[in-house]
Amino acid sequence: MRWISALAAALVVTLAGAAEAAPEFQPHEFLIKDFHFRSGENLAELKIHYWTVGTPHRDAHGQIDNAVLILHGTGGTGRQFTAPQFADVLMVPGGVLDPAKYFLIMPDDIGHGGSSKPSDGLRMRFPKYDYGDMVEAEHALVTEGLGVNRLRLVMGTSMGCMHSFMWGEAWPEAARALMPLACLPIEIAGRNRLWRQMAMDSITADPAWAGGDYSQEPAQGLRGAENLLIIAGATPLPLQLELPTGEKVKAWYEAQLPARLNGLDANDLLYAIAASRTYDPSKDLEKITAPITWVNSADDFINPPELGVAEKMAPRLTNGRFVLIPTSPKTHGHGTHTWAALWQDELAALLKRSE
Repeated sequence: MRWISALAAALVVTLAGAAEAAPEFQPHEFLIKDFHFRSGENLAELKIHYWTVGTPHRDAHGQIDNAVLILHGTGGTGRQFTAPQFADVLMVPGGVLDPAKYFLIMPDDIGHGGSSKPSDGLRMRFPKYDYGDMVEAEHALVTEGLGVNRLRLVMGTSMGCMHSFMWGEAWPEAARALMPLACLPIEIAGRNRLWRQMAMDSITADPAWAGGDYSQEPAQGLRGAENLLIIAGATPLPLQLELPTGEKVKAWYEAQLPARLNGLDANDLLYAIAASRTYDPSKDLEKITAPITWVNSADDFINPPELGVAEKMAPRLTNGRFVLIPTSPKTHGHGTHTWAALWQDELAALLKRSE
C-alpha cells in the first residue's frame, strides 16, 4: 500500500532577487510501502521527498491536466530548481512555466536530498538502486501519490534528462510532452563511464572509507571524486574568460571545493554515480510517441557532440526535435541545462506543439 504522509510546508523558499514574483516552493513527503528494487532487495518503507509550486487544475472529467514533472541530476535535489537562472526565467508571471498556470512537481530522487538514502543509517546495506528504481518511484509519486494520470510535461536535467527518455519508453501515454536536457539515449560508456568509475574508485580506495562504515567522511576519496565532478561539469570558454590567470583559478578552486564537499556523504555519492550502470534506452526509442524536444550543448564534456549520437538517435524519435546549443560565452558546459534563458524558446514551442 502506498500513501502520502503529512504534507509539511513549514518554509517558503524565496528566490534571491525576485521576491515580488517568487514562487512558493512547498516541501512534501510521499511514503511507498514495501518497495521492491530491481536488484531483488526491498525496503519496508521508501520515502520520497519532493517540492511543488502552483496548484493542480482539473479538467471537465476531474483529471489534473497541468502537472509538470521536473527531474534533477546526479547529486542534486528538486530544490535546485529554485536557482535564479532557472526559476527566475521560467517560474515567474508570464513565464513559460508560470505557477499560475502549471502545477510543478520536483522530487528528490532515491538516494538524494530528503529522500531515503544510504546515509540515513543503512550505509552500504542500502538497496543497490538504479535508474529503473528511481523512475519507478517517480511514477508512483505522480500517479499514486498525487493522482496525476497524465502529465503535461516531463523534463529533466542530466540524470533527469536520462529519466525523461525512460519515462517516454515505459509509459508512452503518461506525458503529453518530453524535454530531456543534457544527456544521450545510449549506454553510458567510453569517457563518460571512465570518469564515473574513477570517481567511485577514488572513494573506495581511500582507507578511511572502511567499506562504507566510516566514522568520519573519507576526505581524500571525496576530494578526488569531487575534483572529477568539477571537471566533468566545466566548460573551456566561459572558464577561460572568467579565470584568465593562474591566481584567479587558484582562488576560485579554493572557494569551490570546500563548498561542494560541505555536507557531502561518500556512500550517498557512490550510490548516486553507480545508479547509471544499467541505463540504456537506445533499443526502444521508437516507443516514445509524445512530442519531444531534446536539447544538448556543444561544450558539454559529458555528452560531447562529436560522438555523433544525436545524428543516429534523433531520427528514431517519432515526434522528436534535437537542438544543439552552440558554444558561446553564455553557455555553461554540461550545466547549460539549468540556464533556461538559452533554451526557454524551445520549451515554449514544445508546449505549443503538444497542446
